[in-house]
Formats: sequence, structure tokens, C-alpha cells
Amino acid sequence: MRRKRKMRRLLLGMLFPTAVMTALIACGDDLSIQVPAVSYQDLAQPIGGYGAQEDNEEDNNEENKVPPVQETTSLSTEEGVEQGGNAALEETDGPEVVTITISAAGDTALGNHKEQDYGYSFRQAYDQEADDSYFFENVYDIFSEDDMTIVNLEGPLTDSENAREGQVYSIKGDPGYAGILTRGSVEAVSMGNNHRLDYGTQGSDDTVAALEKEGIVYAFEENTGIYEVKGIKIGIVSVNEVSQGAAVEKTIQEGITGLKEQGADVILVCCHWGVEGEYEPEDYQKSLGKKCIDWGADLVIGHHPHVLQGIEEYQGKYIVYSLGNFCFGANRNPTDKDCMIFQQTFTFVDGEKQEESSVRVIPCSVSSTSSRNDFKPTPAKGQEALRILEKINGYSKAFGVEFDQEGYR
Repeated sequence: MRRKRKMRRLLLGMLFPTAVMTALIACGDDLSIQVPAVSYQDLAQPIGGYGAQEDNEEDNNEENKVPPVQETTSLSTEEGVEQGGNAALEETDGPEVVTITISAAGDTALGNHKEQDYGYSFRQAYDQEADDSYFFENVYDIFSEDDMTIVNLEGPLTDSENAREGQVYSIKGDPGYAGILTRGSVEAVSMGNNHRLDYGTQGSDDTVAALEKEGIVYAFEENTGIYEVKGIKIGIVSVNEVSQGAAVEKTIQEGITGLKEQGADVILVCCHWGVEGEYEPEDYQKSLGKKCIDWGADLVIGHHPHVLQGIEEYQGKYIVYSLGNFCFGANRNPTDKDCMIFQQTFTFVDGEKQEESSVRVIPCSVSSTSSRNDFKPTPAKGQEALRILEKINGYSKAFGVEFDQEGYR
């Protein structure tokens, strides 16, 4: 697995490649609809759409998995090399300051749903490119510069053919597709969603095995994850409110408590919630997000609507209601390709987390082309970046949150 040594910076002056115009989406796709051109250079307005609702059945009786803990080299001391070539560590007289930047991106389906044709599918793209680095190539510079990247892994990685009965969109990819995450500098995934069990407990178990083989931290339901970098432990809770409703509250509280007992310094709660295609969060999303923070979360990350929703600040902490899709193989031409990467930088002084933090949104498209989904998330640039930022600000206005033209707050 690629090990990253990272430096503190917030990617000033980043150039944004192309994104696209906005509309509704969902888990199915339709390539029969043609896409007319628009005035932006090298852009076309995408048209496509979702199909039926997903089956929300969940199996809550699985055996708990124990997530791995990863470590990276601490950068809290200065490395010195004497003239003779011997390495030495030089202690500083001032306080030890450590910064941790976390990037979060949305729904990531590394594969197809079973009703999709091979043509223009994720599987075809994988076979043709024959390179795991293809899918995250355009965001690699962002993810490799942070300290941890997390995405919502939507659908199992398994060879099983036993799809869940009654499921309209049963999503899966090959176990080997886990290498796409590693090559893309993604260190962690949330799996608490309504597609984890598309191929039953076997599909979920196969996914866990594939992730562990790549050294990727995961979390779902009662299984919390911890990723360690620079001596800081980042704890992760991931729940599926779509299927379980308010029952997730107990899981979240117990997960946060358990992570604190394990010494987590930062706690993320990933909530699969809301309504597909809706740009405004439900009342329960807003209520649950605040509860997560009251219970001890430092950042709440939302997904499932497949489109962007607003960002709220509560008690000095952030609730990202929906990141939108990201590398989403289950839809070959989503109507709304707008998405974002949310970044937050936490500062620790002598091991104590400081109240102030820095946040940024990076506007993106799920595809590097506007005519269809090529499963290659791409940062937006120029007027497209400003358009998506304006969209995010519009959704966040009700919460009193606004980002500047570079995405900072």
C-alpha cells in the first residue's frame, strides 16, 4: 500500500478542471437520452435520470468486524541530518503543533448494478484502462496532499452472484477493485448504507476482506474504524438511517463512546440519510446531525441523496448534509453531475485539539466529460467552479454558512 507523508497546506491556488450543469439523479441510468451542447467551453449539459426507489432492507444481525488501525510517520518532530550523515531528532522549545487535513467525498460505487449493459459501464472502463489509477487520477493531487481521505463505498466488492431478492439496483464490483481506492490515495470508507447487503452477508464479508487486504479502514453499523496519522487517531462511525431510521441513534452514541475509550482524537460520523434527488435536507437530518455533535462528533458527513445539499455550522462544528455522488459506477449518465470534496483541517497543540479549524469545499463533477459518466471525478474550474460554489452557498444560506470564491470559509 502506498504510504503518504503529508505536509500542512490547504491547496492554495488550485486549478479546477471541468464540471457540468445541474438537475436530478438516482441509482439507475439511461444512456438513450441525448445531451445537447451548452455555452461553456468543452461542456455539454448532461441529461439522464434515475429509475425506481431502492430496497431499504438491512440485515442487522451480522457478526461484528474489527477494523484495522493504520499508522503513518509522525511529523511532530523535526528530522535533522548531521554533516557526517547520521540522522538526529532535534527537539524544539515551543509547543508541539500538529495539523490534520481530512477530505470527504460522496457516494462511490466501484462497479455496476446488475441491470446495466457492459457498454459505457464502470466495468468496461476498468477493463479498457487496465490501470487502477484511472478513476481518481484527476483528484489524486488533492487526496495525496491531505492526511486522510474518506468516501462512502456504495455496494460490495464480491464475486457472489446471489443478489438480494427484490432489489431494483443491486450494485457490486470485483474484490480487486479495492486497489482503485489505494491508488487514488483513499484511506478510509464508510459502508453504513442501503447497498452494503446487495449481495447478502457474503458480499459484505468479501468487501471487508478486500479492504483489509489493501489496508483501508472501514466502518459500518457497530463496526467503528480508526485511522492513525501523525500520532492523531481519527475515529469513524457509519450508519444507515435510510433503512433503520431513529434506531441509528443508539449505534451512533455507542460508537462515539467506544472510539473515545480507544483514544480517538477526532470523531467523524457518516450518515446515510435523506431523500434521493432532494436538494434540501429533511427535518430529521437536521435534528440527527445536531445530536451527533452533541454526543461528541467533530464532523458529520452525509450522503444518499446523490445531489448536493447545504452545510451547517453547529456549536463550532460542521454538518455536511450531502456531498453528492463521486466515483459512481451505478449510473452511466446522472443528470446532475455536480459534487464536491469537503476538507477540514484540525489543529492540535501538545496533543490538545483546538477549537478553531479551517474548512474548504472543492467543487467537482463526477465525470471528466459532460456527455456521460466516465467515472473520473474532476475538480471544476473557472465559471463552472463558481457556478457550483454558488449552488453550495445557496443551499447553505439558510444555515448562515458561505464560502468565498476559492471555497474557503
